[in-house]
Amino acid sequence: MSCIYPIGGGKGGIGKSFIAANLGVLLAKQGNQVVLVDLDLGGANLHTFTGMTNVKTGMEAFLDKSVKNLKEVVVPTNIHNLSIISSVNCSMEIANLSAAQKNKVINALVKLPYEYVLLDLGAGTNYNTLDFFLSSYEGIIALTPEPTSVENAFKFIKALYFRKVKQVLGQNDFKLYSQQVEMNSNALEVTSQVIDTVLEKDPEKGEILLQELQKFKFKFIINQFRKTVGTKLGEKIEKVCNKHFYSEFQFLGNVCYDERVHDSIFSKNIFVNKYSYSVSAIDLSHIVIKLQGNRESSSPHTLGRYERL
Repeated sequence: MSCIYPIGGGKGGIGKSFIAANLGVLLAKQGNQVVLVDLDLGGANLHTFTGMTNVKTGMEAFLDKSVKNLKEVVVPTNIHNLSIISSVNCSMEIANLSAAQKNKVINALVKLPYEYVLLDLGAGTNYNTLDFFLSSYEGIIALTPEPTSVENAFKFIKALYFRKVKQVLGQNDFKLYSQQVEMNSNALEVTSQVIDTVLEKDPEKGEILLQELQKFKFKFIINQFRKTVGTKLGEKIEKVCNKHFYSEFQFLGNVCYDERVHDSIFSKNIFVNKYSYSVSAIDLSHIVIKLQGNRESSSPHTLGRYERL
């Protein structure tokens, strides 16, 4: 069964595409069959990070029913074992997928015959992005060490939780329970208060909700890390999330800031190939080791299963 890793975050410019492409390369170099899927709908550029300049087919053919199977639009990259599904040729309206189209894509992703499926998501908290992220129990949240990015990461987690709670409870019950808490509190307090209220008012439904949330094993990566930032920031965020939320959170590691990332993109060279001995490339290698360790210890039901509740 595929191990699906959606890569998302609360804002743009945090390096989601960079992380997805380079993790994909490192996983492929270790002999794994890997496919990158560009789901930054309306702003697709993942192919550029892999050094590709002309992608002839992609997600547009699957959505307009030119092909029946998503696997038919998989395109090989120049890296052995690494393929890509691009969205660069899609129309501008792709950002506004219907619910049926979104579910079609999600259900097809689960069936892809690859060991690792890495989803590069767009920024923000629109429903399509949240549902793509929630299509797996193993989502990766990217952020940078700036306070605004950390704040947006927590808002992203809050949006994920509210989206999942709404799916489990239904629109009417979600609205009812949300009205019973102080919505002006911070993200951590609001999220826990809503869930606690459900557990108190309707224990049976609350237990179902709790079981669903506990299936998630969220991970996060701090990108563009600088020496001026406290080295324990990641561990602190992990501790706060595990204390206040109902899912498991794991800090995968920092990726050091490197000006040569910009150069590698412009020269269409994959960073971990061109600068394989840089601190940033080594950081990414350590993250891959953790991901592979997680896969070995995970049970099948936690790997990329989407349930519409």
